[in-house]
Amino acid sequence: MKKTILLVLGGLVLLAGITAVALPTILHKAGLHPAYTGPKPVVQEGLRALIITTSHSVLSAPDAEEGPPTGVMASEFTHPYYSFLDAGIEVHLASIQGGEIPIDPQTLRYMVRSPEDERFLQDSVLLAKVANSVAIDDVDFTKYDVVFLAGGWGAAYDLGQSEVLADKISQAYYSEQQPLIGGVCHGVLGLINATDRDGDLLIAGRRMTGVTDKQVQELGIDITPLHPETELRKAGALFESQTGFRDFFATHVAVDDEQRFVTGQNQNSGLETAYEMMAILAQRQ
Repeated sequence: MKKTILLVLGGLVLLAGITAVALPTILHKAGLHPAYTGPKPVVQEGLRALIITTSHSVLSAPDAEEGPPTGVMASEFTHPYYSFLDAGIEVHLASIQGGEIPIDPQTLRYMVRSPEDERFLQDSVLLAKVANSVAIDDVDFTKYDVVFLAGGWGAAYDLGQSEVLADKISQAYYSEQQPLIGGVCHGVLGLINATDRDGDLLIAGRRMTGVTDKQVQELGIDITPLHPETELRKAGALFESQTGFRDFFATHVAVDDEQRFVTGQNQNSGLETAYEMMAILAQRQ
């Protein structure tokens, strides 16, 4: 009897070990962090990209100060960062308040880490940028060819609420450089209060995407103050998305008709969003 029990326990331990090892592959096959297999456009030399992240580090109700740690989702800045960098684009990193950028520790766990996340953890240059980011107040957005807003739960607390960010997005849109403006997941909240020269919301009537209300509900994290699908619709954007048995495994990229805004649905959309932006840059050449 004891021998049988030991064999069963041994089998369960072995099965658990195999499952743990295979879990990243299983999640990837289900749709998490899909590899980009499309064309890789060649962009001209001398282009500059700015990636902006949250400075908020606590997942809590809006009026609370304590809760689990959160911040930017790792892949939502590593994917665009390395896509732009490997294409020869100079990439700068900024955050709402400056200083150390909080990274959601859940997004660097073994089962969800992407190859770009692994690269980041060994990259002394990017690690230094994350440890001492520049505040958006000190950045001239009009000097960039790409402005990219990374997401993560932390972005729900400060990107859409930042008057500075809204003003700088508006300035960049009308600048001589005419940068492409993009973002993924909760990062698109940084666009909801930008205005045009008539004082109307800049994204009204434009095709856009971001994390869906369905994904927020499925993950059970609805205490954040702003939800991208809801806020984009309020701002008059033409919201579009893909769905799945769980939206966490879906992905979609939207480009507005003017080809000035490129937005990705969620954590799975960073690579495609970055490459779509570079394809538009290549067409401009």
